[in-house]
Amino acid sequence: MNENLFASFIIPTLVGLPIVVIIIAFPSILFPNTTRLISNRWATIQQWLVNLILKQMMIIHSTKGRTWSLMLISLILFIGSTNLLGLLPHTFTPTTQLSMNLGMAIPLWAGAVILGFRHKTKSSLAHFLPQGTPLPLIPMLIIIETISLFIQPMALAVRLTANITAGHLLIHLIGGATLVLMSISTPTAMLTFLILVLLTILEFAVALIQAYVFTLLVSLYLHDNT
Repeated sequence: MNENLFASFIIPTLVGLPIVVIIIAFPSILFPNTTRLISNRWATIQQWLVNLILKQMMIIHSTKGRTWSLMLISLILFIGSTNLLGLLPHTFTPTTQLSMNLGMAIPLWAGAVILGFRHKTKSSLAHFLPQGTPLPLIPMLIIIETISLFIQPMALAVRLTANITAGHLLIHLIGGATLVLMSISTPTAMLTFLILVLLTILEFAVALIQAYVFTLLVSLYLHDNT
């Protein structure tokens, strides 16, 4: 129990070199390209899920927005698979790092905003000043809308980081408590173990939901600017 609570969130190293790049690239093994004329069940299920998610996410977009479909589906598959692999014992979850989540959120947000200013300049500028605003409130509203615009990628990254980190910490704490209670009170240990199993199932759902929420918000930002 003397182990550092945040030890599992430290970037692993090999011979003093960080191996986070290898870890990030590892989920791509789960989505192999098939060269067969008839796909197996695993590839068929993957393709069905990808088509379902893509259809639901792209239905609100214009032709310009649908050009981002490959980027968005790659994003949700990467985040979802990384979150799920992070639930395995003795693994590292890259999405618990705020720096990595900001590295995903800022370029995608910036691309959507730049696209909006390029193709819908008047509409994009109109968001900074709602129609019918009293003259004395114009400077304040412009400042508030500008801050809210620039805080969007931070909100994306912090939401993903906080949810994944909180779930991992709860599993770590309840797992440690279960081990301690095994030598003190077996019925209580069994109760905490049941809570741990339920929490693991919940974290499994959170891992997928957070991947969907992150990608959906990026999709909505894109929809507002195309």
